[in-house]
Amino acid sequence: MAGNETLARATRAKNDEFYTQLLDIEAELRHYRDQFRGKVVFCNCDDPYESNFFKYFAMNFNYLGLKKLVTTAYTGSPITGEQLSLLDIAGMPKGVPERPAYRVEITEVPDVNNDGAIDLFDVEYLLKKNERNVLTLLTGNGDFRSAECIALLDEADIVVTNPPFSLFRKYIGQLVEHGKQFLILANQNAITYGEIFKLIKEDRLWLGYDNGGEKWFRVPEDYVHTTDKSKIKVEDGVRYLAMKNMAWFTNLDTTKRHELLTLYKWYTPEEYPRYDNYDAIEVARYADIPQDYPGAMGVPITFLDKYNPEQFEILGLSGLDYYPMTKTYGQKERVVDGERKKSNTGTLGCVIRTDSFGAGTHFDVGYPVKGIYRRLFIRRTGTAS
Repeated sequence: MAGNETLARATRAKNDEFYTQLLDIEAELRHYRDQFRGKVVFCNCDDPYESNFFKYFAMNFNYLGLKKLVTTAYTGSPITGEQLSLLDIAGMPKGVPERPAYRVEITEVPDVNNDGAIDLFDVEYLLKKNERNVLTLLTGNGDFRSAECIALLDEADIVVTNPPFSLFRKYIGQLVEHGKQFLILANQNAITYGEIFKLIKEDRLWLGYDNGGEKWFRVPEDYVHTTDKSKIKVEDGVRYLAMKNMAWFTNLDTTKRHELLTLYKWYTPEEYPRYDNYDAIEVARYADIPQDYPGAMGVPITFLDKYNPEQFEILGLSGLDYYPMTKTYGQKERVVDGERKKSNTGTLGCVIRTDSFGAGTHFDVGYPVKGIYRRLFIRRTGTAS
């Protein structure tokens, strides 16, 4: 059993290695320039030089007006030393183990080749030659939960990275516990985690700008994808995985969360049916939110990309306790496209009472109800549109 668990941990670790492309980082970070001036930035899940988060902040160190950039690499990282040998980095002692845990602190990035721009040549030079930038081996394994990395976290102002997806709850929890500002790339499904949704509801966390769609991540050469939906490509010997529904989670202010969502529709009970088990009406698209309805509404989770706390109040999320059900069902039988299924697995979520079992997924709870995707419950506040 111990051997199996060790193998399972190794597999999980390998499948957590997703390296963000520079273009995706640039597309998001361009919105926050003024909020980084004079700040200490910490990238605590990133290999210096190999990480595109490191490259972005090193190349834009002067443009953003950073005070310091700190990055850490953990023991055994599969990309350490691939693009820049650790032996070439100033301050790296001789005889270090392969792929050690270490940190790099940068306090200045000069234009070495005097071309008027900071590029990868300058970044490589500052690691190789610049004695004012510090490289230090870590005594631990470089895990973001280690005492060393927590001490570095306490010195930082803003944390920016793509953390291990399987540890997202713990990662965000640590940032909140230590009172840090952050900009984190993760799967949009994290919205539904109880710990994360609580922060969203309390207006302590929200979405950034470049959310949804498909993003390509570099993965280790021996990465094993476990679903048919995953997309793999290889370019110049580098393996990439396509992932959908990625989102930026942040507590840095954004202009978009102060923009009003234009509402143009009017409420009618025919167009907006009530749920059978929640005190709210169904709004299938956030663009169809009625401008004159004062009560609770269920909208798709994608609404959060348009959420303005001055225009709407978040009440809860189906499946969580913040907005409780008004009715529960003792027994249910799943009916798909009119055919009764032997397996009754599957959560009811929000349901709407119907006249018959038609197309789609229904449940027989003594009468027909139609299942609806997971819904976010909201209510309009003082500003209508």
